[in-house]
Amino acid sequence: MKDTLEFVHEDEFFLVVNKPAKMLSVPGRGPENQDCLISRVQRHFPEALSVHRLDYATSGLIIVARSKDVHRQLSILFEQRKIEKSYTAIVSGIIEDDAGSVDLPLICDWPNRPLQKVDMETGKPSRTLYQCVERNQANNSTRVILTPVTGRSHQLRVHMQQLGHPILGDQFYAPEPVRNASPFLCLHATQLSFTHPVTNSGIKVVSEPKF
Repeated sequence: MKDTLEFVHEDEFFLVVNKPAKMLSVPGRGPENQDCLISRVQRHFPEALSVHRLDYATSGLIIVARSKDVHRQLSILFEQRKIEKSYTAIVSGIIEDDAGSVDLPLICDWPNRPLQKVDMETGKPSRTLYQCVERNQANNSTRVILTPVTGRSHQLRVHMQQLGHPILGDQFYAPEPVRNASPFLCLHATQLSFTHPVTNSGIKVVSEPKF
């Protein structure tokens, strides 16, 4: 089963795993939702503990701790925003600016959960930086690097939709033509950079998307 997962980094303290799209990070409700990244990892590393998650539809890098102490230290790094994350996405339309930011507060859309929405009054501050990598005039799309300054649920997906450039294959926030433009969500957690919680060495892990 291990060969169905790509282990991008492995040491005695933690693992970095490349999660496929359309896979849960942790178990969901019901027996049909028990197969997930952490359960597969635990078949080979029973001590493994989830530190953070990616959406079911999002692919890319996830850190998994190998002890409770390292789990605590990594969780603190996330809470203090000392783990730098960047994502690659393909969005609909041609973004004119080479780089920019989206600052829109987000809150759960409770009647339609797990969807999120912009709420200027009660939403939590949310910021995403974007940088254009390639503009594809032929299929009217733009490849971008997205850096979430905050870590709200569905933040990148909502912010790109609010910018007027929803992510290809987004079943939640994109209009039907954009949803159908890709059989999967074109959003991949590409890079993680942080200080190793035990050795204090610099860690930089990269995973290029398959799209």
